[in-house]
Amino acid sequence: MFASSRLPLSAVIELCRVLRHSLGAGLALHDVFRRQAERGAVAVRPVAGRVAAELDKGGDLETALKQNADAFPPLFASLAGVGEQTGMLPEVFTELEKYYVRQRELRNMFRARALWPVIVFFLAVFAVAGLILVMGLIPQQTPGYGAVHYDPVGLGLSGPGGALVFLVVVFGTLALLAGGYFALTRLLDRKAGVDAFLLAMPLVGPCLRALALSRFCLALRLTLETAMPTTRALRLSFRATDNAAFLAKQDAAVGAVKRGDDLTLALTATGLFPEDFRHVLAVAEEAGRLNEVLRQQAEHYHEESDRRLRALTKAMVVGVSVLVGGLVVFFIFRIFSSYADLINQF
Repeated sequence: MFASSRLPLSAVIELCRVLRHSLGAGLALHDVFRRQAERGAVAVRPVAGRVAAELDKGGDLETALKQNADAFPPLFASLAGVGEQTGMLPEVFTELEKYYVRQRELRNMFRARALWPVIVFFLAVFAVAGLILVMGLIPQQTPGYGAVHYDPVGLGLSGPGGALVFLVVVFGTLALLAGGYFALTRLLDRKAGVDAFLLAMPLVGPCLRALALSRFCLALRLTLETAMPTTRALRLSFRATDNAAFLAKQDAAVGAVKRGDDLTLALTATGLFPEDFRHVLAVAEEAGRLNEVLRQQAEHYHEESDRRLRALTKAMVVGVSVLVGGLVVFFIFRIFSSYADLINQF
């Protein structure tokens, strides 16, 4: 496998657009990738060249994408292989383009909404550090002790040294959390457990579940519209969720289908799909409208992920506001109490 970084989302969208248009016009797949290697986006050219080289040697698109798996999102690689096998590449890239455009909109919305609480949090941290610094530089006359430096936090932190210790503790804790996540998901290969934990968290979990379900429904609809066996369609759809907790349960679902269970019972065996989704799926299976309903559910969960994302960012704003307000009240109380005690000592 080639060591390449993930393509930017904007580059993936443009690549889907070019593939949709060019393949729909009848151009050969290897010619499209060869042109992208020469005149495509800068980020796309190296990986497009490698894909074109594999196609020129007689390889298929699925193999070429697997060799460059790090460069493409899981859903892109999974569905592109399906489209090649079924002759539906233009249709697949049309759906992928729509999907990634929506993903970009969600990402941009989250960044825009999360920016303010993040800024407020860092301002609050540096404001506290500044208070520790300034108040620690102001000596106070205490009977029997002479001049002492005021400790506004009450943790023995004052002056430049106290401010530095406070910043190191705060940012060290953030770095430790980020490092722990990296170690669990990459070094110790515990991403499935981490993702399962995140799915169980309030606010965060429903948002991640809605995103995974929208991807799952899109992939399952596109794969079931072909003559692909249900077991392979399920595996590709679980991979498309880009969620390790879902991916870890694919064997349970596939095993249930192999035993003769219908799709609804197979998904029930994973314990990850909500009851209302399973009920809708069961009705669709009985009525023979599975593909149509999966299209509707993909739209529904896209809208749901949008709504959940808005709720999550609002909660972040409220949480940071409460934190900052609590700090202000705490320091006012600390300063008032300190000076009240100082007055009583005279």
